Amino acid sequence: MASSQDAWYLSLLGLAEYFRTSSPPMIKCCIQCLQAVFNFKPPQRVEARTHLQLGNILLTHTKNIDLAKNHLEQAWLLSQSINSFDDVKFEAASVLAELYEQQEQISLSKPILRKAIELSQHNVYWHCRLIFQLAQIHATEKDYTLASSLLGVGVDYAHISNASYTRVLFLLSKGMLLLIDKKLQEVQQVLNQAGHLIETWTGAVYQKEYVKVYFLVLQVCHYLMAGQVKSVKPCLKQLQQSIQTIMASDDVFMGPSAGDMFLWMPKEHLYVLVYLVTVMHSMQAGYMEKAQKYTDKALMQIEKLKIVDNKPILSVFQLMLLEHIIMCRLVMGNKTQALQEISSAAALCKQSPRLLETHGPQLHTLLGLYSMSMNCMEAAEAQFIAALNTSRERELWTFANLNLAIVYLRGKREADFNALHDRINPESLPSHSHSLRAAAYYVQGLQAFFQGRYNEAKYLRETLKMANAEDLNRLTSCSLVLLGHIFLSLGNSRESMNMVTPAMQLASKIPDVHVQLWASAILKDLNRICGDTQQENESYQRHVNFSQMLLTDHFQASQMPEHNLIMWTHGNFPTDTPTTSNSLI
Repeated sequence: MASSQDAWYLSLLGLAEYFRTSSPPMIKCCIQCLQAVFNFKPPQRVEARTHLQLGNILLTHTKNIDLAKNHLEQAWLLSQSINSFDDVKFEAASVLAELYEQQEQISLSKPILRKAIELSQHNVYWHCRLIFQLAQIHATEKDYTLASSLLGVGVDYAHISNASYTRVLFLLSKGMLLLIDKKLQEVQQVLNQAGHLIETWTGAVYQKEYVKVYFLVLQVCHYLMAGQVKSVKPCLKQLQQSIQTIMASDDVFMGPSAGDMFLWMPKEHLYVLVYLVTVMHSMQAGYMEKAQKYTDKALMQIEKLKIVDNKPILSVFQLMLLEHIIMCRLVMGNKTQALQEISSAAALCKQSPRLLETHGPQLHTLLGLYSMSMNCMEAAEAQFIAALNTSRERELWTFANLNLAIVYLRGKREADFNALHDRINPESLPSHSHSLRAAAYYVQGLQAFFQGRYNEAKYLRETLKMANAEDLNRLTSCSLVLLGHIFLSLGNSRESMNMVTPAMQLASKIPDVHVQLWASAILKDLNRICGDTQQENESYQRHVNFSQMLLTDHFQASQMPEHNLIMWTHGNFPTDTPTTSNSLI
C-alpha cells in the first residue's frame, strides 16, 4: 500500500492529467498540480518524469520558454543515471535539443544528442530517431559530409537491428543530402543500392510504396538537376502512379521491428511534392500551361493543409511553386501576373528570415528575369549580381551568369561580356546540367549574332542537338528562330523559312510569346521576299497582335507598386511596396 507521501504526489499526478485532458484543457491547474509534486520530494523517476511533463506542457501551451527549458534540462540531468527509463530519458534529450536548435543554440543541441545516441544503442526506435535528429542539425549547418556519415551509421545500425524499412529511409536520406551537395556519382551508387532493396522488398506493401515514392522523388530530382528532361519521364510517370497508390491506402507503418516507425513526410505533403516536381519538369520541358494547371492544384492543396497544421515545409513548397510559375508567366508574356507572384514570394520570405536566407538568391534571379522582360537592364544587372553574391548554388550561379551575359550583349557591353567568358564557356561550365550547357552554347551563338559573325552559328547547332536530345522545347524554339534570323541576314531565305516555321509552331505550343513575336517578324520579311502578300499580311497582323499584347501588359506591370521590388538588392524590402499574397495562396 502507498505511503501517505506517495498518495499525495500520485493524487497530484492524477489530478494534473485530469485537468490536461479536460475539454477544454485546464492548463493552469494542470501546471499547478505538477509543480506541487516537487513539494513531496518524490522518487527520482517521478521527479524526472514530472519535469519532462512540465517542460512539454509549458512549450505547447504557454510562451514561458525559459521555464520550459529549465524543466527539460532537469529531466535530462536526472534521467541519465536511471536504468530502464528510456521513454523519459530520450524524449527529454530530443525535445531539449530541438528547443536549443529553435533558439539558435545549436552548440548546446549537439552534445546532448551525441550523449543520447551513445546511451540508446539498445533501443532501436530512439537510437534511429536521435541519429536522424543529429544528422538534420548537421545538414542545416550545411555540414553535409558529417550528416551523410551519420546517416551511414544509421543504415548499418538499422540493418543489424532488422529494421529494413528504416534502413532504406536512412539510405534515401543520405542520397538526398548527397544530391543537395551535388555529389552526383555518389548519389547514383546510393540510389542503386536503395533501388535494389526496394525491388527485393518482402515486407509490408504500404511501406514498400512509401519508400518507393521517396526513391522516385530523388530519381526525378537527380534527372532534373542534370537537365535531363526527356530521360526523367519514365521515373516521373512511375512516381505519379505510386503517389496515387499511397493516397488510396491506409497509414500502416508498423513493421516487425520497433525501429520501423518513421516517416520522411506525411502522405499529404508527399502529394504536394509530386505536384511540385511535375511543375518543375513541365517548366523545364516547356509545357507552360501544364505547369500552370499543376501549380494551381498544388497551391490549393497547400492552402487546405495550412488550415489544419501550418508546417514550415508547406511554405517552402509554396515558394518553390511560385518560383517556377513566375518563370512560366514571363515566358508566356504575362509580366503583370508574374509580378504579383513575385510579390507573393517576397511576402513569404518577409514572414520567415530562414526562407529569405535560403530563397533570397532565387528571388533576386526572378526579379532579374522580370527586369529583363521590362527592358530595365540596370535593375536586371543589379539583381543578377545580388543573386551571385548571396548564393552558393553552382546551378544558380551559372543560370544568373548566363542571363547577365545576355544583359551585357543587349547593352553592347563587350568588355563586361568577355569578363564572364570563363564562367559561361560551355566547354568548361561549372554546372553538370545538360540544359544549362545547351543554354551556354545558345549564349555563344547569340554573341556571334550580335557581332555579325553569322558563320559561327555552329554553337546554335550544338544547342539544337542537345535541346532535341532532351526535349528542351523552349531552347529548341529559341535556337531555331535565331538560326532563322541568321540565315535571313545571310540572304538564304529557304533555310531561314525551314528554321522559323518549326520555331513558330513550337513557340505556339509552349506558348512563348517572345519567340512568337520574333518569328512573326521574320516570317513577314520572308513572305515579302517570296512575294506571298497574303502570308505577309497574316504574319504582320500576328506580329502586331503579339506586340500590342506585350505592350499593354508592360504598361500595366510598370504602373503596379510591386514594380519597385526591382530596386531591392539587399536588406529589407522597399517600404512602399506591397508584399501580399494573391488569391491563389
